[in-house]
Amino acid sequence: MKSIFSKVVVVFLLATTVSSCKKDFLNEVPLDFYNPENAFSSISGFEAALTDLYVKEREIYYSGQDVSYSLLFGTDVFLNARGNDGSQDKISILSNSLGASTNISEWYWNKNYKIIADANLIISNSASSTLPEADKLRLSSEAKFFRAKAYRDLVYLYGGVPLILEVVTGPKADFVRSTKVEILNQMAADFKDAADNLAPISQVQDGRVSNIVASHYLAETYISLGRPGDAIAEASKVITAPNVGLMTARFGKRIGETSKDVFWDLFQRGNQNRSNGNKEALWVCQFQEDVQGGGLLTNSRQYNVLERMHVPAVWSMTDPAGKPGFLGRRSDANVGGQGVSFLQPTQFASKDMWPANYIGDMRCNDNNFIKDAYYDNPASAFFGKSVTLNKPGNYNSWRFYPWFIKATTPGDHPVGLIDPSNPLLLSGNSGSTYHDQYYLRLAETHLLRAEAYLANSQPDKAKEDIDVVRLRANAAPVSLAEVTLDYILDERARELNLEEQRHVTLRRVGKYGERVVKYNALTGPSYNPKFELFPIPQKEIEANIDAVLIQNPGY
Repeated sequence: MKSIFSKVVVVFLLATTVSSCKKDFLNEVPLDFYNPENAFSSISGFEAALTDLYVKEREIYYSGQDVSYSLLFGTDVFLNARGNDGSQDKISILSNSLGASTNISEWYWNKNYKIIADANLIISNSASSTLPEADKLRLSSEAKFFRAKAYRDLVYLYGGVPLILEVVTGPKADFVRSTKVEILNQMAADFKDAADNLAPISQVQDGRVSNIVASHYLAETYISLGRPGDAIAEASKVITAPNVGLMTARFGKRIGETSKDVFWDLFQRGNQNRSNGNKEALWVCQFQEDVQGGGLLTNSRQYNVLERMHVPAVWSMTDPAGKPGFLGRRSDANVGGQGVSFLQPTQFASKDMWPANYIGDMRCNDNNFIKDAYYDNPASAFFGKSVTLNKPGNYNSWRFYPWFIKATTPGDHPVGLIDPSNPLLLSGNSGSTYHDQYYLRLAETHLLRAEAYLANSQPDKAKEDIDVVRLRANAAPVSLAEVTLDYILDERARELNLEEQRHVTLRRVGKYGERVVKYNALTGPSYNPKFELFPIPQKEIEANIDAVLIQNPGY
C-alpha cells in the first residue's frame, strides 16, 4: 500500500508511572496492553508511535468536524456563506467563535499539546532505549519535528504558551507561559535537529516528513525570529534539493483530458504524491479508502470533508420559476458533488485578486475556478441556461458562489457513492474530498523565500521567487514596485487557497486584523485588537491551580 498510514495504526494511550519501589523484579511489564515499557521495547513500537503522530496531525485539520476547518473561515480569503448562522466552529462573528470556552480555542490547544506530549514520550524513551545510536537519532529527530510543528500552531495562534519538553509523569498544575521568542527558539532548535538528521525526500515514504520539509519550517521560524539571511539559506536548501521542482507540464492519471492544465492536474485524485510523479509535493496528508487508518470510506462521508465545506449547494437550487433546476448531487464540475455552501470566497478571493475577466492566470480559469453553473434538469424550462445570468427573485445567494475545483474530484467520485439506478451521488454518504491534501508544496517555499528576501532588503530576489510561481500559472510577472508583504500574501491566496491554514499565516506575519477588516465584509466589522490572538482556554486556566496561567489581553 502507498503510504505511512498503510501500517497498522496503534492508538497510544500511554501514561508513564511513578513508583517508589527499588527492586527490579517488582517492576511489571504488561504484555497484553500498550504502555511505555513494552511499546518502546523495539523499533516497531517507536515506528507505530510516530505513525500515531501523523494520525493526530491529520486529525487537527481534516477530522471531518466543522472545527477542523475553522482556520480557513473568517479571513481575508473565506467567509461563512450562511452569514452569522450561530455556529461557533465556522468563524463569522469573532466574538461568537473566539471565546475562552469555545470549541475553536480548545481544539487547537488540546490537539497540539497532545502531539507535544506524545512527541516528548518518544524523545525520552528513544534516548533511554538500547536501540542503535543512528535509530535513536532518527526517531527523536522525527518526533522533534512534530513537537516544533505543534508549537508553531500554538505560538502563532495564542502567543507565548507553556513550553513542555519533558514527559509529565504525574499531576501538574503549575504551568506558566514562556515568551513567544522562547517558543520560537525552541522551534528553531527542533526543526534544525530534524533538518540535520531526517532522510532526504527521495528516501521517505509518501506522507512522511523529510529533511527539506523541516528546512522549510525552519526558514519560516527564522523569519519570525528576525533572521532573514538564515531563512533564505534554509529555504534555498529546499528549492535546490535534487529531484524537486514545480510541475510545469501535464502529468498524472487524467493527462488525456487535453482541455485541462497542469494546475488542474495537481489536484486530481491520485496525483498528489512523489510516487505519482509529483516533484512539487513536499509533505502530503495521506488518505486511503477502505483501509484501517486510511480516513476515507467509499460508501460514507468521514474525514477530509472539504467538498462539503467549500463547494456550494448547487444541487439544491430551484430555477427562476421555482421548479427544481437540478437533478441532484453530481460528480462533475457543474455541481461538484455534495457541497453545502459554507466556505465561500470573499469578494477579494473571488474577483479582486484575479486579472480582469479572469484572463491571464491559469489558477482562475474555468478549469480551476468554477464561476457559473447550468441547470441540468431536463424538466426545467431553464435547462442548460446559466445560473448566474438567470437569478430569480427567490434566488438564494448562499446556494451558489464561485468555487475552487481543488476541493472535489470532478467526475471521479468513488463508485460506492454513486446510486446504481442513476448517475447521482448518494445523498447521505458523499461530501468527502477523495484525494490526498497538501501540507506543503514547493510553490509555498518559493513564496516563503520571497518573504525572507523582502525582509532582507532584497526585493529583486523576492520578485524572482514570486515570478517562478506566477509564470507556472501563465500569469504576468510582478513589477518590482509591487513587491510587498501584502503582495506576497495575495499570491499565497491565489496559489494556496484551501491548502494553507490562513489564520496561521496572517497571524504569523502580523497582518490578520488589517486584512480581515479590509477584505471580509462579514467578519471584519467584528474585529478588535484582542482577536490578534486566540484566548487561552478557560478550562486550562482554572485547572492550573498552583500557578497563574495568564489569559491573553481582552478576554
